[in-house]
Amino acid sequence: MYEVWFPFLNIKIESLPRIAFNIFGIDIYFYGIIICLGILAGLQMALYQAERTHQDKNLYTDYIFWAIIFSIIGARFYYVIFSWDSYKNNLLKIFALREGGLAIYGAIIAAMITAIIFCKKRNCNFNLFADTAVLGLLTGQIIGRWGNFFNREAFGQNTNCFFAMRYLASKVNNIPPTIKSIIIDDYKYIQVHPTFLYESLWNLFLLTFLFFYSPHKKFDGEIFLLYLLFYGIGRFFIERLRCDQLLLFSFSISQLLSLILILISVVMLGVKYFRKKS
Repeated sequence: MYEVWFPFLNIKIESLPRIAFNIFGIDIYFYGIIICLGILAGLQMALYQAERTHQDKNLYTDYIFWAIIFSIIGARFYYVIFSWDSYKNNLLKIFALREGGLAIYGAIIAAMITAIIFCKKRNCNFNLFADTAVLGLLTGQIIGRWGNFFNREAFGQNTNCFFAMRYLASKVNNIPPTIKSIIIDDYKYIQVHPTFLYESLWNLFLLTFLFFYSPHKKFDGEIFLLYLLFYGIGRFFIERLRCDQLLLFSFSISQLLSLILILISVVMLGVKYFRKKS
């Protein structure tokens, strides 16, 4: 029996624990550990980029404190707003973060707003700051998505594609009704798209491209806008595979927001390139 199985990649994992260890009766989950590792790695990437571009690294160490706080609030607020039916009859559940329910787009929006206010208060160039910080954000996203793997969440619909992933059904909470199970050696599995892996790999490609392109950028803010454009494109297509979408009038919220980001970034990049050429 394997808890996780990539049949076409010949990868089999016998045990995938959610809980890493226990401190004073409190369970510490791998999800939280991975998110923390993503934050630390993201900060190191931002500091490296700041040094690389001769900026004050203290700006980013000061910013990260506020970014973490407001990103968590934003991620939770975004999720609760679009899952209101699950919380309207028990408002205290809103604060039960250990039960899950954080949305990356909410965190990104909150981090952007925090950065705008922070740069205004510190009288620094927001566009340059955003170009630097976004590389750290991508680094954190690459690592953080693997928290979904340990939590057995954020996966896609049934598939037989090369990257198909099997989860032992008894270890997965709240399997959507659209997901069909299969029986292998008397054990029930779900075979689905590993959308967490798709997004992690897409972000790795995007980070690599932006990191090496950044010394050749044509204006401050270009790296940030390119992130919005390409992350939006990748997320739009990956979201189509997801089985746990947040919906608004039968439309995927993440896909709608991705389209908005793509449109805004294309327009702003077009304007900037035209002005630069002129």
